[in-house]
Amino acid sequence: MKRDTKEQIAQEIAEKFQKSQGFYFTEFQGLDVKKMGQLRLEFRKAGIEYRVVKNTLIKKALKDAANADKLAAGLKNTTAVAFSYDDPIAPAKIIKKFSKDNEALKFKMASIDGSLFGPDSLPQLSEMLSKTENIGRLAGMINNMVASVPRVMNAVMRDLVSVIDQVGKLEK
Repeated sequence: MKRDTKEQIAQEIAEKFQKSQGFYFTEFQGLDVKKMGQLRLEFRKAGIEYRVVKNTLIKKALKDAANADKLAAGLKNTTAVAFSYDDPIAPAKIIKKFSKDNEALKFKMASIDGSLFGPDSLPQLSEMLSKTENIGRLAGMINNMVASVPRVMNAVMRDLVSVIDQVGKLEK
C-alpha cells in the first residue's frame, strides 16, 4: 500500500473515531468469510459500521485522540473496529451474542463517549440499556407522574368532601 493511501485511510478512520459515539475493537482471527459476512450483516442492520483496519493505521488515526496510548496498547493481532454513530451500546450486544456461537470473535476494548472499557467489561456493556430504551423509560416515568397528578388532586378533594360531610353529620 502506498504512503498516500495509508495517510488517506488513517485520516478517514480518525474522522470516524471523532464522529462515533462509541467504537469497539474486536479480534476476528479464525472467523471464516461466511461468519464474517454474517457479523457484518448484523452490524449493518443496527446501523453500525464494521471495518477491518491495520493496527498501524489505527494508531496513526488515534494519535490526537484522548487515551490514545491506552487504546494503542490493545491493538495486537487482527483488529476490526465497530463504529456506532447512534447507539453506543448496540455493538456490545451484537458482539456478545455473536461471540457465544463463534469463539473466534473476541472483544478487545471499547471507547464510549471518551470512557474506556477493557476486555472484561463486555458483559456489563451488553446489559446496559440503549439510548432509545432509556428515552422510552424516561418518557414512561414522566407520563406516569403527569397522569398521577389529577388522581392525587381528586383523592384530596374526595377526602376533603368526606371530612366536611362527616363534620356536617356530627353537628346534626
